[in-house]
Amino acid sequence: MKIAIFTDTYYPEVNGVARTLKRFTDYLEEQGIDVKVFAPKSDSKEYVSTHIHRFKSLSFFLYPECRLAFPNMLQIRAELEKFSPDIIHVATPFNIGFCGSYYAKKLNIPLVGSYHTDFDYYLQFYDLQFLSNPLWSYMKWFHRPFQKLYVPTPVTKTQLEEKGFANIEIWTHGVNCELFNPYYNKADVRQRYRVSKKYMLTYVGRLAPEKNIELLVEIAKSLPPEWSEQIQWLIVGDGPHKRKLEEVAPSNMSFTGFLKGTELAEVYASSDVFVFPSSSETFGNVMLESMASGTPVIGVNAGGVRNVVQEGITGYLCEPGHIQEITNKILHLLENDGVRSRMGMEGRKYALTQKWDVIFDNLLYSYSTVLKDPSKQKYA
Repeated sequence: MKIAIFTDTYYPEVNGVARTLKRFTDYLEEQGIDVKVFAPKSDSKEYVSTHIHRFKSLSFFLYPECRLAFPNMLQIRAELEKFSPDIIHVATPFNIGFCGSYYAKKLNIPLVGSYHTDFDYYLQFYDLQFLSNPLWSYMKWFHRPFQKLYVPTPVTKTQLEEKGFANIEIWTHGVNCELFNPYYNKADVRQRYRVSKKYMLTYVGRLAPEKNIELLVEIAKSLPPEWSEQIQWLIVGDGPHKRKLEEVAPSNMSFTGFLKGTELAEVYASSDVFVFPSSSETFGNVMLESMASGTPVIGVNAGGVRNVVQEGITGYLCEPGHIQEITNKILHLLENDGVRSRMGMEGRKYALTQKWDVIFDNLLYSYSTVLKDPSKQKYA
């Protein structure tokens, strides 16, 4: 099988879509499966590989990790005809994704896609709610030709089906349980980040309004003083609100900037509780990474988070924006070492079942059903 992937975000960009696609292409190469990626150039130092074809691009204001690229249509056609893929996978609904969909129809190549980001939810943070109906109309039109549309959680599947999308299938996400594990030296991490308090609470993710990141400051300030004195917050990530948050954050909240690899895994493993207030997730990879590290999660009962965190087992789900409820759950976990430990073990146990190789095997099998089913060949 030869696979062409069209995406408006790819490694080394820092977001869940880019990281998932990079893992997938690494897996394909390990399996000896030919893959060609069409992706934008980024401001970051480029990841160079012979299977990637990149195009000039600009940052997209609603989601800077997705790029607005300026693809050369003739180059794309020439590359596709030379590569001769069996299937095209479109991961984003922007310029490069549009090119993938266009040439799938033009060259009669089976077409599938994936839905990773709830852009409609983002509109409210940029005073663009009036674009909601046109956005959904475009998204339905864009995804209508796809023989299969992969989504990461049942919640997202239901949301899209209610909007009139069809041919939806679950493609969940996995986690590297060798990298993310509970067995790192916590003392070294505490020394590195100057954590002298008894408890360490952590957030990992983009520092932007759509992540409801401002709630972390309010939650930290709402904790009783006798507890705040025992807590150090570690905020991992970067984004447009980082400077603003640093200005209003309490003294027990530190910002590490972007971390990856072992440095990130060590922080997860050294944390007592992972707090994630975002309501915009279609999945939320960071929560699964935290669970793999043996750290319970406090998230919100919204979006794909509901399908990742098992209420009362691997963490807690609170009402979106409900500061007091989140605060109460934090205190409950800090007051009950046994509950916190049990949830950490249950999270690790669950994460061990979410293996990337199995997930990618299932995706390839789904591809094969598209290729084998004549009824799926819409362009024949």
